[in-house]
Amino acid sequence: MTDIPAAAAAERPLRVLIAGDTFAPDVNGAATFTEHLASGMAARGHEVHVLCPAASRRHGTWLERYDGQTITAHRIRSFRWYPHDWLRFAWPFTARRNARRVLDAVKPDVVHFQSAVVLGRAVTIEAAARGIRIVGTNHLMPENIMEHSLMPKVLHEPIAKTWWRDAAKTFARAHAVTTPTRRAARFLEQQGKVEHVLAISCGLRVSDYTADLSDKSPKRILFVGRVTGEKQIDVLLKAFAKLHAEMPDVELGIVGGGDQKHNLEKLSEQLGVADRTIFHGYVSDQELRSLYTHATVFAMPSIAELQSIASMEAMASGLPLVAANAMALPHLCHDGENGFLFEPGNVDELAERLRQVLTMSEDERAKLANKSLEMVQVHSMDRTLELFERLYRGESIESVARDSFNEQDRTLDH
Repeated sequence: MTDIPAAAAAERPLRVLIAGDTFAPDVNGAATFTEHLASGMAARGHEVHVLCPAASRRHGTWLERYDGQTITAHRIRSFRWYPHDWLRFAWPFTARRNARRVLDAVKPDVVHFQSAVVLGRAVTIEAAARGIRIVGTNHLMPENIMEHSLMPKVLHEPIAKTWWRDAAKTFARAHAVTTPTRRAARFLEQQGKVEHVLAISCGLRVSDYTADLSDKSPKRILFVGRVTGEKQIDVLLKAFAKLHAEMPDVELGIVGGGDQKHNLEKLSEQLGVADRTIFHGYVSDQELRSLYTHATVFAMPSIAELQSIASMEAMASGLPLVAANAMALPHLCHDGENGFLFEPGNVDELAERLRQVLTMSEDERAKLANKSLEMVQVHSMDRTLELFERLYRGESIESVARDSFNEQDRTLDH
């Protein structure tokens, strides 16, 4: 495919169908990105439709508003997956029928699927049959889904391999495939047998966040994300317990919900840090931004981040990061520049890295914070939306790659 002419950038608004297996009011990285993508494209003048599972028993097509923008939501009948605290999924056996119905009603110029699971798989089969341009983004590691299943652990790996084989067929139908970072792109190229995966950030409205670089009292460690096993919050709690004896005034805040919340609350009691650990649960956007602003350091012990929107939000709030040296986190946390990396699962090293930030002088910590503020600028949501719009209009992968993270992040790919 050749590059489109420059004049094509001013063509008519597009009709975009975004398909995702998770969407608002779900709280996770993929749902957040899909919401911002939908509202951002609507703000750029495009007609945006979202195909997703219904958030309750009520299903159908109606208008919804996000960030002041109106989109059309096609919420199809869904079923609750009871081992998980909120997950609902579209029934696979009716997914293609629903995809056909929505595609024929909407007649989109482009389909953008967010994972190669139920709806992504179905919509690509039907869109390909209609000659519709397809763009795919992967936010998923199936190994994480296995944790929420009732299947024995011995079956997790073979099931994940089977999923990747099927996902490869879905990705193969796309004209362009993206994922948030170059390291995640390399992972997808290897596991999904996909060539030329583009690294395009999930993006962030940096101006929504407020930095306060003053020396706060009490000092606060903050974690934001799903309260699930792959986030390794137990490692963070154990590290915090090691700090507690010598720094009893430090607080730990854990924001988010998930199936491990009760277990982690019990662990905080067993470790003797329950009185200094606050499980905030789900909070409003305004409350979350305030928690970022008033924190001292952001901790991300997860081993399965394909980007970590929460870490970017922390950077936009002027926080130093302490993050596991795993998956895509080194793209956001540059060791010694805007924070420190630690070996995944290493409680002692995590405790030491947190101690290092918490005991710094205000000036030393401000240097890390200012670097976070500088680094997060490349994750501007406007930049992300522009790159996806270029893909939607048919611009070549090679051309978009020059402005994506494919080259900027390549040094961290190994």
